[in-house]
Amino acid sequence: MRTPRRSSALDQAEAAFKAATSNPERKPAKITPAPEGKEMVSLRLDRSVLEHFQEDGPGWQDRINAALRRAAGLE
Repeated sequence: MRTPRRSSALDQAEAAFKAATSNPERKPAKITPAPEGKEMVSLRLDRSVLEHFQEDGPGWQDRINAALRRAAGLE
């Protein structure tokens, strides 16, 4: 026994959307990673160390990063 085929407005709209948005010739874009991106981490520092870097105001995270780079020999 055959099941009757139903074509609702929703089915027609979905088919029209798929036809309008699909492009078989389109290739996925290549993702190139950032050369030296930053990563959010949780780090425990002595309160005195944190206060030292925060004394000069905004930019203290960049100053900590620069100090760590120098200490690691990356600069």
